[in-house]
Amino acid sequence: MKYKVHRLDVRGSDMQEKLELYLQPVKGEVISIIPNVKPTFQLMGATARVNFLLVVEKVER
Repeated sequence: MKYKVHRLDVRGSDMQEKLELYLQPVKGEVISIIPNVKPTFQLMGATARVNFLLVVEKVER
Protein backbone atom coordinates (compact mmCIF):
# COMPACT_ATOMS: atom_id res chain seq x y z
CA MET A 1 0.00 0.00 0.00
CA LYS A 2 1.10 3.49 -0.77
CA TYR A 3 -0.06 6.69 0.93
CA LYS A 4 0.05 10.37 0.06
CA VAL A 5 -0.33 13.20 2.58
CA HIS A 6 -1.70 16.49 1.29
CA ARG A 7 -1.72 19.81 3.13
CA LEU A 8 -4.77 22.06 2.76
CA ASP A 9 -4.50 25.59 4.19
CA VAL A 10 -7.83 26.73 5.63
CA ARG A 11 -9.47 29.35 7.81
CA GLY A 12 -12.46 28.85 10.08
CA SER A 13 -14.83 30.64 7.72
CA ASP A 14 -14.00 28.70 4.53
CA MET A 15 -12.89 25.31 5.86
CA GLN A 16 -15.91 23.26 4.77
CA GLU A 17 -16.04 24.73 1.27
CA LYS A 18 -12.31 24.26 0.64
CA LEU A 19 -12.42 20.68 1.91
CA GLU A 20 -15.39 19.78 -0.30
CA LEU A 21 -13.73 21.27 -3.38
CA TYR A 22 -10.47 19.48 -2.59
CA LEU A 23 -12.04 16.05 -2.03
CA GLN A 24 -14.10 15.97 -5.26
CA PRO A 25 -11.23 15.13 -7.67
CA VAL A 26 -9.32 12.82 -5.27
CA LYS A 27 -8.80 9.46 -7.02
CA GLY A 28 -7.71 7.32 -4.07
CA GLU A 29 -9.41 6.45 -0.80
CA VAL A 30 -9.29 9.13 1.91
CA ILE A 31 -8.05 7.44 5.08
CA SER A 32 -7.97 10.37 7.48
CA ILE A 33 -8.29 14.14 7.79
CA ILE A 34 -6.12 15.56 10.55
CA PRO A 35 -6.52 19.18 11.71
CA ASN A 36 -3.51 21.16 12.93
CA VAL A 37 -4.89 22.91 16.01
CA LYS A 38 -2.92 25.88 17.33
CA PRO A 39 -3.75 27.39 20.73
CA THR A 40 -4.31 31.16 20.71
CA PHE A 41 -4.92 33.67 23.47
CA GLN A 42 -7.42 36.51 23.18
CA LEU A 43 -8.80 39.08 25.60
CA MET A 44 -11.63 36.78 26.65
CA GLY A 45 -9.31 33.83 27.33
CA ALA A 46 -7.64 30.91 25.63
CA THR A 47 -9.06 29.34 22.49
CA ALA A 48 -7.83 27.25 19.56
CA ARG A 49 -7.59 27.74 15.81
CA VAL A 50 -7.16 25.35 12.87
CA ASN A 51 -4.37 26.49 10.51
CA PHE A 52 -4.38 23.63 8.02
CA LEU A 53 -5.67 20.12 7.42
CA LEU A 54 -3.62 17.06 6.52
CA VAL A 55 -5.47 14.70 4.18
CA VAL A 56 -4.13 11.11 4.10
CA GLU A 57 -4.93 9.34 0.84
CA LYS A 58 -4.41 5.65 0.02
CA VAL A 59 -3.36 5.32 -3.62
CA GLU A 60 -3.08 2.40 -6.02
CA ARG A 61 0.39 1.36 -7.06
